[in-house]
Amino acid sequence: MCPPPDGVIVTLAMTTNPINKEHTMRTERTAGVLDRMSAAAATTGPTPTRALRERVVGATAIALAASVVIQTAVVDGAPTFGAPIEEVLAFHAENRVAVAIAVGLEALNLPLLLGFVTGLHGLVGRRGGAGADWSRLAVAAGATLSAVFALYAVLWIGVVLSAAELAEPSPVFELAWQLHAAAFALALPALGTTFIGAALAAHASWLTPPWQRLLGVAGGGLLLAAGAANLAIADGSALLFVGMPGYAAWLVWLLATGVRLVRARTADRPDNASTYDE
Repeated sequence: MCPPPDGVIVTLAMTTNPINKEHTMRTERTAGVLDRMSAAAATTGPTPTRALRERVVGATAIALAASVVIQTAVVDGAPTFGAPIEEVLAFHAENRVAVAIAVGLEALNLPLLLGFVTGLHGLVGRRGGAGADWSRLAVAAGATLSAVFALYAVLWIGVVLSAAELAEPSPVFELAWQLHAAAFALALPALGTTFIGAALAAHASWLTPPWQRLLGVAGGGLLLAAGAANLAIADGSALLFVGMPGYAAWLVWLLATGVRLVRARTADRPDNASTYDE
């Protein structure tokens, strides 16, 4: 039988030599450690892109709060849901432009709200995933809130268009106003759920201080409590005002969170960032 070539003998000697095996294993372990260190440095080191994401989400929160404040100021003096229907008709007949501006701002609020809760969910994921369940809740509730507010705006448009053609209230006009009130009442628990989810998610991811978590839970709880009386609110009940402190707390929380995110430093994020799969 012919002997194997010299190259084969050398290869067999190297693979069967214990010293060579140990050297190979050490080299592989060292390479693995270096790879992990490089990956960790790439994911946890300060990067301008991540800071930019936080600033964009923060600017969205500030813009949403500002839009809601302007919307409220534009229709200052509007009748409450329990006001006489004659007063409701007179206001909408005389202030069509103001209502048009408010409804137009509502169209702006929808993408701002969805952009904020979606962006917050992304930030939570990139900071390790703490609070991910709460951020998912905020996204789902925010989508529901957007749909309800869209219905609210559509019914408000119907009210103001009808008012221009009526000399006195009609049953249809009164029904449209009650449906408008009912839509707002149903928006309260959706807003409360969005508020609580966003506040708990942001705090769990070290984006906000403890007082903002308390503000979110308390304000969201008031909105949920008021929303439970949606039938009474649609009929003009003063129970609506139970949720108004929660509504104001939502705006304060948005502004505070937005300012913190705009001023955020990327180096402040924890070492386990980017370990959560969105």
